[in-house]
Amino acid sequence: MVGLAPGPGINIQNVKYYFFCIDSKGSGAFIPLFLSDRPVDNKNIKLILAYDGTKYHGWQRQKKDITIQGIIEDMIQKMTGEQVKLISSGRTDAGVHAVNQVCNFITGSNLDPETIKKGLNSLLPDDILIKKAACMPLEFHSRYCAKSKIYNYRILNSKAPDIFRRNYLWHIRVPLKKNKMAKCLPIILGRHDFTSFKSSGSGNTDPVRSVIRAEFHSLEDGLFSFHIEADGFLRHMVRNIVGTLVEVGLGKMDVNRFKEVFDSKNRCLAGKMAPPQGLFLLNVQY
Repeated sequence: MVGLAPGPGINIQNVKYYFFCIDSKGSGAFIPLFLSDRPVDNKNIKLILAYDGTKYHGWQRQKKDITIQGIIEDMIQKMTGEQVKLISSGRTDAGVHAVNQVCNFITGSNLDPETIKKGLNSLLPDDILIKKAACMPLEFHSRYCAKSKIYNYRILNSKAPDIFRRNYLWHIRVPLKKNKMAKCLPIILGRHDFTSFKSSGSGNTDPVRSVIRAEFHSLEDGLFSFHIEADGFLRHMVRNIVGTLVEVGLGKMDVNRFKEVFDSKNRCLAGKMAPPQGLFLLNVQY
């Protein structure tokens, strides 16, 4: 039987439960169960990490496939002995990369953030890097506390591919009319229904999102990037936007048609989804 009465000479602050035991003669006594010398408070650890998504089946843990979340959770368990749930700012798909992904987990470990950072980096493969670790208030949530996220998509528009960067960009041989692609960007700025750029199977019931910024940047000969910042993203939203912008750049669609597709709220009318390897999660704003 479990009781709550303290025994004589026992510091109640170090005891959570007492067991009342009765021996063969009928005598009873409260036996204290010591959980620890000092109570350990839970901590909320925030991680900022970078990863090359080439070898992984996305962020979310899966039963059979190797994922970013699965590997990090396994390494945290090795360090702390705890099975933790790693919460990210958002899931990335297979082959998608991150420069500053944010995640957090609750732990009862007495390890400080810097020790956790160094320990994880010693255990993780070389395509995942913990850049920062910090202790946050318990109510901090990597996804729900985020104000906006910034993605970057890279395209190499040249006849010859770059074999050394093929896992980090979309190579398009046919010349793109980037000026026409740029004229489409004001259309998606602001708060809109992005159903036309939402892939099927999305768990998002509300397709309305606010795009804060959308712009192209020339990086070097033939290489340019598409930057987009929004308060949230639907499944494959960035890749579907990029794929449709490329249709405009190829002359298969003009700016007016792009607006018609956007307003139609019909995914079937938009362009094909851009491949994953050109997409990077750049930053999460709080």
